[in-house]
Amino acid sequence: MESDVRGLDLKTGVFTYKQIKAATDNFAESNKLGEGGFGSVYKGSLLDGTLIAVKQLSSKSKQGNREFVNEIGMITGIQHPNVVRLHGCCAEHNHLLLVYEYMENNSLAHALFDQDKSKMKIDWPTRQRICVGVARGLAFLHEETTLEMVHRDIKAANILLDTDFTPKISDFGLAKLNEKENTHISTRVAGTLGYMAPEYALWGYLTYKADVYSFGVLALEIVAGKNNMKYQPNEDYVSLLDLAVVLKEKGSLMDLVDPRLGSDFNKIEAVRMMEVAILCTSQKLGFIYAAYWSIRSL
Repeated sequence: MESDVRGLDLKTGVFTYKQIKAATDNFAESNKLGEGGFGSVYKGSLLDGTLIAVKQLSSKSKQGNREFVNEIGMITGIQHPNVVRLHGCCAEHNHLLLVYEYMENNSLAHALFDQDKSKMKIDWPTRQRICVGVARGLAFLHEETTLEMVHRDIKAANILLDTDFTPKISDFGLAKLNEKENTHISTRVAGTLGYMAPEYALWGYLTYKADVYSFGVLALEIVAGKNNMKYQPNEDYVSLLDLAVVLKEKGSLMDLVDPRLGSDFNKIEAVRMMEVAILCTSQKLGFIYAAYWSIRSL
């Protein structure tokens, strides 16, 4: 693994395990920010006072090793207001650690769905700004980086929020390069159920439209304040998106708006955002292009 890291064209720093242990107070439980299938994330502070988030990956699994190298290779040196910044990494012995800028307001999933734990109330202008920010970050990754890429795992848990609620796309462990000479990539399916485009989930047919589909689902969640896969109002609907499509046909999209917003939001903007979100999940290429360009131009 250390040789793999040395072989990369790193534009970020390489930290020692000792430095990261000191920064996180020996990975103190009080500094733990979260935990997932990949491992844990800890808050830390460097000697100069810079706050960091340290992601641990399991060196015992092939997936952990693969995601570690992939993430470094994909986002090292990338700078965009809506993409999380990678400060550096550590690959000493069995320790695989990624060091990011610290996001004060955790993830969008925490803000929207963890109502018991989160005391944050996200107003409509902030939600709209988050949608637009994610769209701009995706457009940058798809078209404006040296390594144009497909993220493959756009979801609320992978959108981090800074102190001003500026959204930043994170977790590039599953990202794939967009091969310009091909119209699509046929690849092993990876991602999160409920956010994956059907042509990708079923047949491994991957283009940037897979990210646009995921963004459409995410935008609906932001307006509704509900998790796509966990919200089932009755047995007729299997997801938030399923319900949204029916409500659009009935002209009743307002029924989907997060009740926590009360009446303090722009109804025209909210409906437009949901309509664009549904277009992003369409199987018709023209609709997808129209939705993609309309949201990123806001």
